[in-house]
Amino acid sequence: MMGHFMDIKETAEYLNVSVSWLYKNAQRSGLVIYRFGPGPNSKIRFRVSEVESWVKQQQVMSG
Repeated sequence: MMGHFMDIKETAEYLNVSVSWLYKNAQRSGLVIYRFGPGPNSKIRFRVSEVESWVKQQQVMSG
């Protein structure tokens, strides 16, 4: 079964960042973006499981 996806607004809310931050920094930060459809009207989606994995990788160990 294919993983569930979130749109850009849902992903921004999940990560507590702005939509504009996601547009500017998602790929640079290592988040995988999926585009559905051609051209400027394509839909941007993020796979939930990959976003959750990315969050875990951002943990900073203190010590």
